[in-house]
Amino acid sequence: MNMQDMTPKKLIRILIVMTVVVSFLIYIIFSIVTLNGLPSLSRLENPEQELSTRVYSADGQLIGTFSTEQKRIPITYDKIPKSFVDALVASEDRKFYKHWGTDPDRIIKAIIKRIFLGQHSGASTITQQVARNLFLDQSPTAARKMKEIATAVKIERIYTKEQILEMYANTVHFGRGCFGIAVAAKSYFNKKPSDLTIGESAMLVGILPRPAAYNPFNNLEMALQRRNVVLDCMRKEGYITDGQYAEEVSREIVLNYSDVLNKTPNKKIGDNIAPHFIEMLRQTFGSGEFAERYNIYKDGLAIYSTIDSRIQRYALQAVEEHLVGLQARFNSGWRWASHPDLLNVIITKAIAKNPKYLAAITNAERAQIAGRLRENPRWIDSVKIAAATIQCGLVVLDAHSGAILAMVGGSPQAMRQNFEADYSLNHAAQIFRQPGSAMKPFVYASALTNGYTPESEVECGPFRYQLWDSTYWTPSGSAECAPGDTRTLTSALQASINTVAARLITSVTNPDEVIFIARKAGIKSDLDAVPALSLGAGGDVKPLELISAYSIFVNRGLHYEPYNYTYIEDKKGNVVMKRNKQESSITDAILPEIADQMVYMMERVVNGGTAYVIRSYFTATDAAGKTGTTQDAADAWFIGYTPELVAGVWLGFDDKRITFTCLGGEGYGGYAAAPIWGRLMSKIYKDPSLKFHKKTFDYKKQTYEYGKPYPLTKAQKEFYRDNKAESDSN
Repeated sequence: MNMQDMTPKKLIRILIVMTVVVSFLIYIIFSIVTLNGLPSLSRLENPEQELSTRVYSADGQLIGTFSTEQKRIPITYDKIPKSFVDALVASEDRKFYKHWGTDPDRIIKAIIKRIFLGQHSGASTITQQVARNLFLDQSPTAARKMKEIATAVKIERIYTKEQILEMYANTVHFGRGCFGIAVAAKSYFNKKPSDLTIGESAMLVGILPRPAAYNPFNNLEMALQRRNVVLDCMRKEGYITDGQYAEEVSREIVLNYSDVLNKTPNKKIGDNIAPHFIEMLRQTFGSGEFAERYNIYKDGLAIYSTIDSRIQRYALQAVEEHLVGLQARFNSGWRWASHPDLLNVIITKAIAKNPKYLAAITNAERAQIAGRLRENPRWIDSVKIAAATIQCGLVVLDAHSGAILAMVGGSPQAMRQNFEADYSLNHAAQIFRQPGSAMKPFVYASALTNGYTPESEVECGPFRYQLWDSTYWTPSGSAECAPGDTRTLTSALQASINTVAARLITSVTNPDEVIFIARKAGIKSDLDAVPALSLGAGGDVKPLELISAYSIFVNRGLHYEPYNYTYIEDKKGNVVMKRNKQESSITDAILPEIADQMVYMMERVVNGGTAYVIRSYFTATDAAGKTGTTQDAADAWFIGYTPELVAGVWLGFDDKRITFTCLGGEGYGGYAAAPIWGRLMSKIYKDPSLKFHKKTFDYKKQTYEYGKPYPLTKAQKEFYRDNKAESDSN
């Protein structure tokens, strides 16, 4: 076709034909996609009841739920405040009262922005969101979007605009497990919906696009910015005046912190025995690929977890029994007056997070609020108590599968007084801390791999090592060894002698080889290839990772990746997800013979070394492990294992500058953390229902070489013979 012969009329005809053809094709595709899968008329008129997801322990106990029913109170349209409806329509769907379920203009604009600008812009109307929330899944596919549009149109034919707004307000998610405006108003502001101010309604509407990011308890400053955006939309649409806008922007937001802190004096941990573990499951299945297919809050799923409710209760009891006394002794010894600079930093940080401070408009107002807080002795005391609370991270694993049998993610005291499952820090799986001497077993395993044996002699006196920059590294902790004194690897690990570990990593092995073993053992945290790694100063690690890594010793070199569920059923009992025992979840970290030798050596740590206190609590079976204490006693560790279980305990404070130094030796891992481990294992092995029968480690069944109570590798046999021959000749 010659474009020179093209007249305006011909061009218009062609465009009309193309438009008709494209529209017809879109109609055909739309019809095919929506032919099946749309909700029936009866279902639209009677939406299905939402069902909570139940979480079961490995021993069949119901230990938690994810539910909208627990946090949903439906109300009628006349109880929904006009300010909420106005804020919703102004910011989410300006044409709500004019369209018939969908807004073609918004859809076209969203497509253009996506194609030409690469921007993602929401195009769903309020009615479409109702369709998605009540009748469809959350999958981000074009087919689901088409079904959403078709369903929205059908909803508009059945319900009035007021009924649609009522359904929306009662079902939309406001974050923190709150579904519906009634629960959201109570949870965020401790009010009935009818008592909400314009600004509070605007803040609730502002939360909706991103409930986690715009949650005022997490980030009040961002939540206030979102509130102001919504208020501005209301002003532009004529729902509020300029004067009302100015008044609401400057109005202080008073949040319902009593709900977050949940200060119920007699609340028992047993009401929710594994809150941090349940939250781990929520984070795993409440987002990502699984959440695109299922909604854990309303699809009636059943999650069968790995937690054993009996072991979990014993873990909580063991932690509380020990920490009651330890916290009291720490409180008696710690003096804030000796740390004025630290206290000032902590108070300044607490002020910066204070909601009144964040809500202030001018710097002068903020200065006044800060001054009042600094002069409030009750507020200062609350900051001190929170900062000085001993936190705990504890995990129990099935040694031969990696199943998480118990998890404690904080201090029992804090969990009773101020635990909010969605937002409490999990000190077992979410923090990074220096491992201290708990890192030494990987150094020793590397030394054994390089030919040393448990009976190899290593100098233990003072040590100095020249680093690459010509400076010297001089680790302390020589166990009062004189220059030239030696210890066997077994006795050095038993006493946790720093200078021996330092010599091993610089002379027998090297940091890279130690990191290689640690990686094979499942430690994914960043580690620095420096000599100080031998003393645990080469990088922070997650407690769960380090605890899991110790399983390579009792498993004769194999590491099993930790896991928290076995399978998930839908509301009809069909298995929709099952954990696959893939080979990729099992790694071969060290030789079986090396693992046996490490168990032999680490058993001495418990039976007469730095963790000997364990035997005053627990004598039922073989046990092995290692203590750990970091610089200035900021962290206390004990990680150990029996023939069937691996468990670890970390104790410390959220601010690393608060330490156990005021407790002296009682702040070390052997006295602060190991007793919890001993108490826990005693409870577990005294319970006949748990059926742990294995009493001895496997290495004791091996054929012993040269009269030594451990098996040797081929390289070690040669090393041992050479050393023995040289000794005989001398």
